[in-house]
Amino acid sequence: MTDTVIVGAGIIGVSTAYYLSLQNPSSASRIHLIDNSPRLFASASGYAAGFLASDWYSATVAPLGALSFRLHKELADEHDGRTRWSYSKSTGTSHIPSKKNKKSHDADWLAAGGSRDQAAGEHEFTTGDGPAWLTMQEGDRVEVISEDESVAQVDPLRLCKFLLGESLDRGVRVHQPAEVTGVSVDDGSVLNGVRIKGEDGKEYDVDCKRIVVCAGAWTPDVFAKLFPASKLKVPVLPYAGHSLVVRSPRWTKEHEDAGCHAVFSTDSSGFSPEIFNRIGGEIYIAGLNDAELELPDIATDARSDDESVKKLKKAAVRMLGLPNGEDDLEVVREGLCFRPITIKGPPIVSRVQDEKLGGGMKTLGGGKGGVFLAVGHGPWGISQSLGTGKVLTELIEGLPTSANIKALGI
Repeated sequence: MTDTVIVGAGIIGVSTAYYLSLQNPSSASRIHLIDNSPRLFASASGYAAGFLASDWYSATVAPLGALSFRLHKELADEHDGRTRWSYSKSTGTSHIPSKKNKKSHDADWLAAGGSRDQAAGEHEFTTGDGPAWLTMQEGDRVEVISEDESVAQVDPLRLCKFLLGESLDRGVRVHQPAEVTGVSVDDGSVLNGVRIKGEDGKEYDVDCKRIVVCAGAWTPDVFAKLFPASKLKVPVLPYAGHSLVVRSPRWTKEHEDAGCHAVFSTDSSGFSPEIFNRIGGEIYIAGLNDAELELPDIATDARSDDESVKKLKKAAVRMLGLPNGEDDLEVVREGLCFRPITIKGPPIVSRVQDEKLGGGMKTLGGGKGGVFLAVGHGPWGISQSLGTGKVLTELIEGLPTSANIKALGI
């Protein structure tokens, strides 16, 4: 097995390391995960909702989404995911406040500027009572928008830690905090290594023929630094989102038999709350997004906006508190993450052609070399993570992919 460097140790990076080391367990020590953050999973991988869907995608992404949903279930069944990362079947619902105009269900989550429930528009709607932890006002309605066993829920941070732990146990090497500062080529201009700067400022080289860049919203900057002669501009933008995790007396271990729910709503102040309960007593609320918020240099430098957090807390009390408006919720954490979105919508999961690397750089073929990109999953990074790691492993190894990803090229 040729040495492989994976730049970015978020959910896509650790999923790739997991499946690549599973494919070649005896050579796992030749897989290198590199991340510049002093704390791993400090952005979207650790602060996302963890909502999984099998078929809430456009046609170009549908094969990857279906594969990934199946892999999530298989992984949970094999490794007790319910206990280890709160894997659970869920029910997708649309909460419709009284006097609310019915909204159109557009498959483009970002273009509509609203909630992910719009991606479920092709499903047949049924009316239900909704989860007991959701505070219903007079005239409110809840409609089920997911088909049976088509959505699920995880705790993404714990899933990331599991994937990383399994990879480390096989021998995968982690360089963190560390920064990849450049690449090297041999006398024939063939990619043969990377240079890494460690936390102490010292630089060292790692021989490799294969590089995966999956650094989330930071991917364009990383790619440009590694391949300064390239004219390729990775078409990815950061999309910031605030979130809260709370605990409620109406969602505890004794309530878990009722199952998890994903609730998509609209707030009178103009944003679309998304609320997800998880096994283990937590309820996650988000939906307050900002396309203009500046991306920090490092994930741990992100700072929540006080006004945004206040708005989320107000929505949490209204939708999760007592009917009389009393706040009996415990705030577990506040979060701000930056999701990578592509300009066209679908993610990029692809090998980069040599001519796009610039400077006459070449890579080996046939599973022996190459530069690969995996980025731009937007709000579906956790849901599509395992499928991405699986097909990326197959791309890296020069094997047929388990899902059709021809439309996800760069």
